[in-house]
Amino acid sequence: MEKEIWVRADRPADREDRKEMLLSALESGICTAIIRPEDGDFKDLGRIDALVNDGGLLSGGYRIVELRTPEDQEAALDLAGKCPGVILDSSDWTVIPLENMIAKFHGTGTKVLACASDKDQAKLYMTTLEKGVDGIVVDVDDPNAIRSFTSDLASGEKVELTPIEVTDVRNIEMGDRVCIDTVSLMVPGEGMLIGSQGSCLVLVQSESEDNGYVASRPFRVNAGAVHAYAMGPGGRTRYLSEFKAGDTVAIVDRDGTVRYTSIGRCKVEKRPMIMIEATDGRKSYSTILQNAETVKVVTEDGAVSATKLSPGDRVLARLEEGGRHFGMKIDETISEL
Repeated sequence: MEKEIWVRADRPADREDRKEMLLSALESGICTAIIRPEDGDFKDLGRIDALVNDGGLLSGGYRIVELRTPEDQEAALDLAGKCPGVILDSSDWTVIPLENMIAKFHGTGTKVLACASDKDQAKLYMTTLEKGVDGIVVDVDDPNAIRSFTSDLASGEKVELTPIEVTDVRNIEMGDRVCIDTVSLMVPGEGMLIGSQGSCLVLVQSESEDNGYVASRPFRVNAGAVHAYAMGPGGRTRYLSEFKAGDTVAIVDRDGTVRYTSIGRCKVEKRPMIMIEATDGRKSYSTILQNAETVKVVTEDGAVSATKLSPGDRVLARLEEGGRHFGMKIDETISEL
């Protein structure tokens, strides 16, 4: 699940310092900030969801909960299912109360966010009980610390990639291919997870390498046929045909590190296609890509043009059991052929 990142812009005593905190949040890509009632005009500084803190109750129904004693914890636990979310604030607490919170609030519809004053603290909160909190509220004294803080958190999510062996590559009929242009630059080894089955998504590299004929376009992933799945936030999948400008997609590198970006443009064009079949030794999988030199899949050692793949080559893919229902993983017996 993609974690929310907020910032507390209500802490500093000086108004200009609070303003600088919010501006730094905007420049770091954070779209939600907590502000004081008298700072309502800060909303005009940019497109940001500014939540006013009125004695611990935020506009929108969220509540800031201070954890100082066991009684504080009991009062916080009692909020499960009774408000949109709680923000846990404490300078002296262990992970145990947080574990209790995550377990209690799971499935109630009430989100749990935690204030964090450093990156190590934030990463701990985001992985407690494996699920972690729903989000982090950056709570620092120095506005300049926000950018590095958020860049580290954004690259903290990982997926497991497994080498699978190519068994066949063959030309098929012309098809409608989706080309996704993002608002971010990618590097070799980064791309999107694409596949004909939700149980196997192959890492298709961005067009971040020159090939001697066409200049690199590191913002682009020549993603595949319209029917294919692609991974988005929270591990959910969507059909490539559904993506549009402004949607969020997952960018993954060969180590499995995930970051998120927005789509700037999608192009659907008729192109010659190839079908790649592969196996993990137990099951067979497939994906369909454009028959073009510039379309590359990622391997353990680099990237290989899809047109030059041969049986025996190994490509990186995300494998999982079960099926998909409206893009969400479900545990069921399913065969996708």
